[in-house]
Amino acid sequence: MVDFDHLNTKTTDLAIVLDIGTTKVCAIAGCKNQYDKIEILGVGTVQSEGVSRGVVANIDKTVKAIREAIEIAERNSGKKFKKVHVGIAGQHIKSHHHHGLLVRNDSTSEISLGDVEKLISDMYKIVLPPGDKILHVIPQEFTVDDEKDIVDPVGMAGVRLEANFHIITGQITASKNIMRCVEKVGLEVADMTLEPIASAKAVLSEEEKEAGVALIDIGGGTTDLTIFQEGIIRHTAVIPFGGNIITSDIKEGCTVMKDQAEKLKLKFGSALADEVYDNRSIIIPGFRGRDPKEISEKNLAKIIQARLEEIFDFILWEIKRSGYENKLIAGVVLTGGGSLLKNIDLLAEYHTGLIARRGLPVDHLAHGYTQNLASPIYSTAIGLLITTLENMELEERTSQEVYDVNDDEDATSEGTENTKNKGASMTQTKWFEKLFTYTKEFFENTPDSEF
Repeated sequence: MVDFDHLNTKTTDLAIVLDIGTTKVCAIAGCKNQYDKIEILGVGTVQSEGVSRGVVANIDKTVKAIREAIEIAERNSGKKFKKVHVGIAGQHIKSHHHHGLLVRNDSTSEISLGDVEKLISDMYKIVLPPGDKILHVIPQEFTVDDEKDIVDPVGMAGVRLEANFHIITGQITASKNIMRCVEKVGLEVADMTLEPIASAKAVLSEEEKEAGVALIDIGGGTTDLTIFQEGIIRHTAVIPFGGNIITSDIKEGCTVMKDQAEKLKLKFGSALADEVYDNRSIIIPGFRGRDPKEISEKNLAKIIQARLEEIFDFILWEIKRSGYENKLIAGVVLTGGGSLLKNIDLLAEYHTGLIARRGLPVDHLAHGYTQNLASPIYSTAIGLLITTLENMELEERTSQEVYDVNDDEDATSEGTENTKNKGASMTQTKWFEKLFTYTKEFFENTPDSEF
């Protein structure tokens, strides 16, 4: 049982998040302490067998894994949860760029948050392929009349309000299946967050996002790419290859069993064959008295490097397609379980021509976390927890602002002006919150008949 008194936080501020991946299902319970750092109170990680490339392929197996992970996290934290915050990812995630235009009738009045929200809401009406729905609409930059590259147009005067948007879409069925799995466990889905966005919260600094950086999250089934520049998400993409395809290559290339291939990759694998100097021989026991198999460490590295180079080819193509190839001052950050391969940062530098580092999800954690959590394997789950706790604080502040506005009936004229400012601040807060919490509400309100 966890003693919450030493955390100096309210138990209502506790949250549990769920990362449903191809190789593992991870549940993490935690809260923020008085120093605004994340206290991890419980972690449950189990093997995932019902998910393929980030998408639920077997409901029963996924439900079983979710139940086990949640039970372990609840037992470690000493608390039961009714709601869980879930990440969504997979090969079905796509990104688009779209241009929006709003012509205002009054050129003398200021552009309001309502004008901006109308421009954003219009983006949800664009035509998409059947079965796809918009997850997030992220403004890039605004144009007021002929004035370009405006970050916040509110308060300006103008007739034509234009904006470029980064739109992220996903399949309705993929989200519905995740929600059904969680509900079968007896929990409610509080909200959904795009997992690459969550991983960025855990491993990227604000300086890197401002300078320009490409986050490469190498998971078991897919590799997610997220490009930031000037603090804004500029491009997202999903590569349909991850750590599992490397394991399959080792299995075929070395003619070994799948579990043996995975152990070879984790213990002896290297992303750069030229960095293997000793070229030791790895002995694998044979079947039932048969002769053992001998595998060269350098040959193993060549198999791994060939597949990683293919993945980085896709990454490089996406970076060039985004138009930010020469704007990534902070280079590349690698995270996810696949980034644990030895020398993968060197291969990334050689292949992309950008500086690279391995991203660990520890910057936001309070002291005393277990060493296991310092692994990039937990980047997405910890990022989900950071995002969730920030949204909870946002909701609490917003509700407090509403309370203050309604309760202050005896305000003076100066107080009334302050109240208006609070209302504007609240509206702006809700606008940014809406960008990342729209998914759950939208999918809940989408009838099953649509797919």
